[in-house]
Amino acid sequence: MTPLGPPFSVPVAATPLPQPQRLLGNDVLAAELGLDAAAWPRAEMTERLAGNQPWPGQLAQASVYAGHQFGSYTRQLGDGRALLIARLDTPAGPAELQLKGAGPTPFARGLDGRAVLRSSIREYLASEAMHALGVPTTRALALIGSSLLVQRERAETAAVLCRVAPSFLRFGHFEYWARAGDVADDLTGGAPHPLGVLADHVIARHFAHLADIADVHERRTAWLTEVIERQARLMAMWQTLGFCHGVLNTDNCSILGLTLDYGPYGFMERFRSHHVCNHSDTEGRYRYEAQPAIGAWNCARLLDACVGLLDPRPDAATERAQAIQPAYQRAYNATVLTRWRAKLGLQEAREADADLVLQLLTLMQRSRCDFTQTWRALADNAPAELRRRFAEPAAFDAWHRLWQQRLAAEGVAEPVWRARLRAANPRVVLRNHLAQQAIEAAEHGELGELQALLRALQRPFDADAAEARFARPAPPEQAPLEISCSS
Repeated sequence: MTPLGPPFSVPVAATPLPQPQRLLGNDVLAAELGLDAAAWPRAEMTERLAGNQPWPGQLAQASVYAGHQFGSYTRQLGDGRALLIARLDTPAGPAELQLKGAGPTPFARGLDGRAVLRSSIREYLASEAMHALGVPTTRALALIGSSLLVQRERAETAAVLCRVAPSFLRFGHFEYWARAGDVADDLTGGAPHPLGVLADHVIARHFAHLADIADVHERRTAWLTEVIERQARLMAMWQTLGFCHGVLNTDNCSILGLTLDYGPYGFMERFRSHHVCNHSDTEGRYRYEAQPAIGAWNCARLLDACVGLLDPRPDAATERAQAIQPAYQRAYNATVLTRWRAKLGLQEAREADADLVLQLLTLMQRSRCDFTQTWRALADNAPAELRRRFAEPAAFDAWHRLWQQRLAAEGVAEPVWRARLRAANPRVVLRNHLAQQAIEAAEHGELGELQALLRALQRPFDADAAEARFARPAPPEQAPLEISCSS
């Protein structure tokens, strides 16, 4: 399939990175992508992954998009420091390789287009941690360091992250092209509208199972419905893992339902429904409890952008869009409750299950319980240790009896439901203090801590896969790390 070129993207040469050094390389992902096993470890490949040499036969590109940032529309954003360097067809499907931090593009808005080692490590670790947890996400192929200094709040060394996804297209791409003339022309025999071209490209390349729908209205309706359902399921996964995305703007929403752009993010430690992971989010727009509703709001903005693709008659197009929107809540409700049940070792659906989950979360919040450790303790068969986590032991005992009765009602042996619990509740997640320790060591040239943490994150459910310290929260005396949009 012909890749999208102008007007959707422009060719851009990467800015060479001096003295590139491969700090991390994802051998397993490289093999999945079909990269030459002999060439993968060579210096020449490091030069490509740093942006110092082009990918053979391909031209680096940056794309333009718009987006709603903290609720306000911004007309033009785009890949300010990201370059798509290669499109690959692999046995698992299409894959795109993108360099983050390889210099400025026409969309850099006057900035230097560089990434720093600190934020690049955070994104590498987070994307691989989320993948191991079973969450749809962009992946990390390689982290390239350099002695080049760039100025942020302080002088820091530059880095380039090579990340991988089937596509890096975002809701914001569709928002941008929706404002380029009359979209309805696309459905009335006029010249193809860029928005229609973009949508049909995505459907053909990434939603091929919809190709048999002959009617273009129905095909695009089915596509948007699936996009919205994917976004809803992603939000449900985040909620049940205690994960917060600090910049959940429409320009950071993947059209494929992937977790995209790990800037300020965090796995909650102490459970708080109002937890905010981004120091810059002063109003708490993207707090934990608000994420599902923000996901729905972002999907509504995508529908606003694409409504003209659904029918040339405005009233009929609006009616179609309105009929799609409820798909989000249906998919979210079904997924989130299924996942909460799994975290309790349950498989059958019972009417009171939502209350059972809510009661536990309420007790956890009142007792300032660690989110990940508390859920994991349910699996580890340590009731006395678990009980000590709660400031109201009697209330926890009452809840525990209800849970045990609910488990007994399914008639499954204890080893079976405990195995379910261990498969649904990770022992290790990427805590901010762990990432910071690895970053500080790497900034001093020591990669052992970074590599050890990455190995632990790649087997999050395995009780024996990592040192105990990787499962513990930050020490009480350690001040919480403040992660902002510059991180």
